[in-house]
Amino acid sequence: MSNFSEQVLGWFDLHGRHDLPWQQTITPYRVWVSEIMLQQTQVKTVIPYYERFMIAFPDIASLAAASQEEVLAHWSGLGYYARGRNLHKSAHYIMAHFEGVFPSTFEDIVALPGIGRSTAGAILAIALQQRYAILDGNVKRVLSRYLALQGWPGHKKNEAFLWQKAEAYTPKQRFGDYTQAIMDLGATVCTRSKPRCSACPVAKGCLAKQTNRVEQFPFSKPKKIKPVKQTFFLMLENTQGQIFLQKRPQKGIWGGLWSFPQFDSRQACLEQMKAYETQTECVQSLVEWNSFRHTFSHYHLEIIPMVAKGVKHQKMQCEGEWFCRQSLCVERATLGLPAPITKLVRLMEREHV
Repeated sequence: MSNFSEQVLGWFDLHGRHDLPWQQTITPYRVWVSEIMLQQTQVKTVIPYYERFMIAFPDIASLAAASQEEVLAHWSGLGYYARGRNLHKSAHYIMAHFEGVFPSTFEDIVALPGIGRSTAGAILAIALQQRYAILDGNVKRVLSRYLALQGWPGHKKNEAFLWQKAEAYTPKQRFGDYTQAIMDLGATVCTRSKPRCSACPVAKGCLAKQTNRVEQFPFSKPKKIKPVKQTFFLMLENTQGQIFLQKRPQKGIWGGLWSFPQFDSRQACLEQMKAYETQTECVQSLVEWNSFRHTFSHYHLEIIPMVAKGVKHQKMQCEGEWFCRQSLCVERATLGLPAPITKLVRLMEREHV
């Protein structure tokens, strides 16, 4: 065992987190779900989602038996919804090809939708007692600082170097504990901002610390200016206090979730409203609410809500459904809604309080 892994494990035994929900009653399924939820999402955010998810879908069979709608409802607000869709797809695949038993080889696990090399390694090490290295965002940050890696860790050459080091540092014993320890170290001590170097077990050997350049590492990804896209949501509320939503296509943003009708321009939104008015005898004009921005990984989305209330909807001819406004505001609603839609529904509800 290297000094690095010994020091990380010694720190973990004394100071690491041992009471996280996925650390209790460890199974491949529970670790898998936690690793997927933790991708690009902080532990404190994941915990309540994970606990609710486990209650609703305690095993692979129950996850496969659920509808995608049920799964996405439990994912609403967590973001990166492809993760939830991939979990559901993988559960179906495991039921069909592995008789409901989570696969136990790297090749079979990494072939599942949404699972890469690092996630597969974490599942194998923690839940299946097989020695595999990991290299998630936390580990990249720890190793980049420890080794004073020059350049963005995501560059192919740098990533290959970090994988080589991650493999070398993974001990031959207690590799499951080490996997949790190195992730925990990055999440709680070697943090992105204001790292607590005084509490770090490997600070003495850290090249970034030795040269007083901790804040410089890891190098940032070369910046690209994110474009801003604009969209208009048509928010219709009928005389019964129901709001109109449409299910989004499987591909694209918010795939499989429910959303207000969406338009590329104000004019297109107005023209659609005129068509609805002809069908519904609705004479109330649209009210434009303040716009707000929702950020994705590759662009910003400026959302302009266009609201019409008191719609008589009996004759409306369009794809979608009407939902009770109050039921969509209830925690753990059974409908999958993107975060901006949930925000707008709550604003509509607030107007009625």
